[in-house]
Amino acid sequence: MTDTATSLPVLLIVEDDEGLQRQLKWAYDGYRVVIAGDRASAVDAVRLHEPAVVTLDLGLPPDPDGITEGFATLTEILSLKPDTKVIVASGHGARESALHAIALGAYDFYRKPVDIDDLGLIVARAFHLHGIEEENRRLGEAAGPGSTVLGSIISASPEMLKVARLIERVASADVSVMLLGASGTGKELLARAVHDKSPRRNGEFVAINCAAIPENLLEAELFGYERGAFTGAVKTTPGKIELAQGGTLFLDEVGDIPLPLQVKLLRFLQERVIERIGGRAPIAVDTRIVCATHQDLDAMTADGRFREDLYYRLAEIVVKIPSLAERPGDAVLLARHFTTRFAREMNPRVTGLAPDAVAAIDAHPWPGNVRELENRLKRAVIMADGKLVAASDLDLPGSAEEEEPAAINLRAAREVADRRAIHQALIRTEHNISSAAKLLGISRPTLYDLLKQYRLGG
Repeated sequence: MTDTATSLPVLLIVEDDEGLQRQLKWAYDGYRVVIAGDRASAVDAVRLHEPAVVTLDLGLPPDPDGITEGFATLTEILSLKPDTKVIVASGHGARESALHAIALGAYDFYRKPVDIDDLGLIVARAFHLHGIEEENRRLGEAAGPGSTVLGSIISASPEMLKVARLIERVASADVSVMLLGASGTGKELLARAVHDKSPRRNGEFVAINCAAIPENLLEAELFGYERGAFTGAVKTTPGKIELAQGGTLFLDEVGDIPLPLQVKLLRFLQERVIERIGGRAPIAVDTRIVCATHQDLDAMTADGRFREDLYYRLAEIVVKIPSLAERPGDAVLLARHFTTRFAREMNPRVTGLAPDAVAAIDAHPWPGNVRELENRLKRAVIMADGKLVAASDLDLPGSAEEEEPAAINLRAAREVADRRAIHQALIRTEHNISSAAKLLGISRPTLYDLLKQYRLGG
């Protein structure tokens, strides 16, 4: 944000050392510098100034020698302004703190003691990136429906765009990634995106669903086996881990791996060697692990159903995937995509969605997420009698009213509500201004004024 009093971009510095506060305050001529010394004042400053960039010392009172208060501050800042670029500093456990901070949504990390010149470059880059993302967001909104992220995921919602930015950032780092989300949210598509945007993109992407394979066969699927290792082992067969040499191994539903096999998987992650069943020679394997689950691994770890040491090996970076209900407008975008695809394959008479079908899709909570939506549209296209899929073809139950987004402050809450309503109206009407205005219950000039005010595309 640009501070209205000075027309300079606002940089918030969260630091409890008064000497360092003064040093940092006068080090940046091109910004309006705001100082906060603890979590409460930092949160107040974010609400008041809405800074684009924040530098955050993790060692804040009442825990100046630790990192817990700093991480709590980071979480609260990003919950208020998810697009803020937070640059985290700490002298405590640099690598572990960096990974955890980035997993929570931090933009970058630097180690204390502070080098003003180096930090200045990071800050300048953060402001530059924030400006580019803001412009891209405006252009994306102006471009209308049909947007894709990461090359294959159809979405125009800020929630998925945030996930996409995190995927793009972590893809190049050689760390394990854990994808957390409900069934049907697209975890395998995101895992493929991690692979496709990584230096391992030319290697194999090997996927295995740990819940779909019987427990007594899962070890052989993962680690392979030698000829004669057991009845039916008529030839030596490499496992999925070995097949992913130089590439990426995707372990879907990793929470279903039984405890004895978790020990063997942990050994591989620690030593990067495997032994096939019935084999004696260790085999070195260089592969990146991406895993996913819809289960609560924290609870499973607490009650001993999932090894804590394995969890931390697999979850160096955690990406939480929003449900379809948390992605306003995306259900209609996806429904149009599926309708076109299934009509081409199964019922060429169908040309689109009727208005009542669009309204029903937009209102339904989609507990089964994208998979449920896809299945509903496949059935509806097959069953449709006319050229348009009607609401009756979808056979949807009544939908619960959606929750309103949490308010940051009154002005921001009004803007969020306006943007959301306009965004959904434009998607429903395929960017027909007259129809969107009628749906919103306002005049066309009023809608044009709002589009201009919020810099949305018409």
